[in-house]
Amino acid sequence: TKEKKRHMGDTKHFCPVSLKENFVLHPGLYEHAAKYQEKIYYFSTSEHKDKFLKNPEEYVAHNEPIQAPPLRVCLLGTHGAGKTTCARQIADKLGIFHIQFEEYLQELILPKTKEKVGPNYDEEPEEDYNTMPILSQEVDDFSQTMTKTETEKSKQEVELTDEEEAIKANLMDSEALPPEVLDNVVLDWWKKEPFRSTGFILDGFPRTLHEAQYLSEQGLCPDVVVYIQVEESDILDRLFPPRLKKWKERQYKKMENKKKLKDLKAKIRV
Repeated sequence: TKEKKRHMGDTKHFCPVSLKENFVLHPGLYEHAAKYQEKIYYFSTSEHKDKFLKNPEEYVAHNEPIQAPPLRVCLLGTHGAGKTTCARQIADKLGIFHIQFEEYLQELILPKTKEKVGPNYDEEPEEDYNTMPILSQEVDDFSQTMTKTETEKSKQEVELTDEEEAIKANLMDSEALPPEVLDNVVLDWWKKEPFRSTGFILDGFPRTLHEAQYLSEQGLCPDVVVYIQVEESDILDRLFPPRLKKWKERQYKKMENKKKLKDLKAKIRV
């Protein structure tokens, strides 16, 4: 009740310094409050409070109201909950950017990996039995030659930077992204154009407590966080059929390749 009676400043309960310098609506804290021209201002940190008191005219409204930043939304939910479908529809309706976090990470390393990585993309390598030379050599000798070729091929692969290795480890094994990698990926969405003035819906981030703490420490406050809750049975019905179909196709190819190898061995014996 007492708070409602207070004559709040131009940014109400948001920090005017965070808004001015970072274009972010960062909630102010009661312990970091100051009065200026009979109005109460709240600040996110004591440092921002000191900045304001040194030069308050820089952070208050003059001829027109202070402009609020665009909408920034974080959309969360388990894999298969339908986040991406919902995010695309919301982004189109509101005229903001849609950022699919894991897809964005894939694009960062795709020029070097040449294919997407992670549990959802891992497939057993297929051997091209059609290229096997039908010569008098033994099949075992051929297998050794193939192993040597694969080793030489792996040596020729493009070397990933430390940042790219961290991103790959995150996609493959869910290892936490270091703060310096998050700085290079996440900060731009809040602080650089065209995201800064347009807004976005961030699909699938933050995914862990570590990533949520990073946003808090950096003062990157989303305006809205939406969590999509879905029954496990619904997710199973959505994800299982296409994966079962994919598994069956791979099993069929395996059987075909085994048959080709069997026929090849028979030809070599003859």
